[in-house]
Formats: sequence, structure tokens, C-alpha cells
Amino acid sequence: MLLLLLLQISASCLWLGRSEVVTSFESSCPQFFFRETPPNEALKPESPAWICQDYKNRYYFATLYDRKRRIPVYSAYLYQPGPGTRPKTWMVEPQLMGPTYPKTMEREWTLLNNFKASLEQLSESQAVLQDYKNLTGLNRGHLNPSGHHSNSSSRTATFTLTNIVPQNEKLNGGAWNNYEQQTMIKKTQGCKNTYVIVGAVPGNNYIAKGRVNKPSHIWSSACCEVDNNHRKTWAVIAENDKNEVQLLTLGELEDVLTRLYGRDQVSLFDSDCPRE
Repeated sequence: MLLLLLLQISASCLWLGRSEVVTSFESSCPQFFFRETPPNEALKPESPAWICQDYKNRYYFATLYDRKRRIPVYSAYLYQPGPGTRPKTWMVEPQLMGPTYPKTMEREWTLLNNFKASLEQLSESQAVLQDYKNLTGLNRGHLNPSGHHSNSSSRTATFTLTNIVPQNEKLNGGAWNNYEQQTMIKKTQGCKNTYVIVGAVPGNNYIAKGRVNKPSHIWSSACCEVDNNHRKTWAVIAENDKNEVQLLTLGELEDVLTRLYGRDQVSLFDSDCPRE
């Protein structure tokens, strides 16, 4: 009887600990970062939320979210591309409203109709579908793109508004798409595992009547394990009003982000990922 009670308590603790909005990535979903080391706090926003992106009770990537600007700071994932169709259903993050809501991402309609949440509550904590309607010259730009994932569930998990920023439509469909679909294939040749962190630098402009920030820059970085003793890295950055992508070393990107944020030196990966 005592053993049964202990098992029940243990199971309860594990369930309670598996929350989507978490206190740290290191304690909840470190697997999306090389050597379980997330970026340092130089990118941390004023009102952060650490999200282990949960779809159907499985974590697929990690996102540092800016509650105030209603955009992600960055998303981190493992690059594992595969064939498949592009999802169409957009979801939101219930636990940004509070821990009593579901820990898995849900469709906005489902959340409002089945969980007694109001649109006002939801829109206070994050971007909603209405914010991205009637855009001019902008798209819903993925940070973590669906095409970098190998199956239906992992691709669907990227279709959450906590992984989306207002992105210049020419950039999103042009030079950035070329980087995601062509350059990444070339760069990852010979890689056993490729860890990716892709982010957005907050800008001075907003959409949706001042609710959602339009980033000034979009950036991406990768650390590839060739084998146990060898790694290679690369990075890119793009201004969010030009159809151009600049290829950089990891060290160069960290220095550019340090200047753009004007804080401490940015570190995106563990020190064993080469900066040159």
C-alpha cells in the first residue's frame, strides 16, 4: 500500500513538472540545445516566457517568447528535414494565460469554446489570429520552419503563433526561403546532428494597432556535430525590409546581435561550437 502511494505521488510530481511554460529550458527541454546549453541572458526580454513547445504531449522545440511585444525572441530545434505537406492550422499557447490551462498548444477556436477562455484573456498574453489579418507587405514568418522537420506532428507543432513574427513578404518568400531550403541542405552535408537557433531582433514598428512588434532583423545560427570531436557552425542575418540574407560566422552574428541589443555580449551556443 505504501509503495502504491509513493508511486502515485511520484507520478503526480512528474505530471506537474511537465508544464509547457516552464521556469527554464535546462530543467525541462534541454535537448534542443547543443550540450543542453541555451543562449545566455543577453537576449532576455523584459517580460519573458520560456516555452517547451508541446503538441500532443510531446516537446518538439523550445521558444523564448516576449510577452510584451508578442513575438518570439528565438526558437531552438534540431534540423531533421523530411518530405510532407505544409500544415494549415494555426495554434496558440494556452499556458501563457496561466498554469490552469492546457499545456499543449491548441487551436484558438478550441481554447475559446472548450476551455472557457475569452479572446480578451488570450490576446492579453500573446498574438492572436486577428493580429495577422489584412497584412500589407508582411507574412506570418516562421522562426522554426515546418520544412525543417521530418513528420506530420513535428511540422504541425511549428504552426503556433508563438513561433511567428511579422516578416517582410519578399524576404520570407525569397532570400530567407532560399537559405532555409537550399543553403541549409548544403551546409548540413556530413552533419550527424545540427542544432539551430533562429530569432528576431525587436524593431520600432508594430502591427495590429500597436499590439505585435515588427522585428528589425531576422537571424539564424547553427552548430553541426560532424563527429564527437569536430563541429562546424554558420549564421545569417537579414534586415526585415530587404530581400537580402548575409552569411556570417557564428562569432560575427553574436557580435552583430550584441551591438543591436546594446547589452552584454551575446552567446548563442556552448563554447565548443566554433566562432570562426
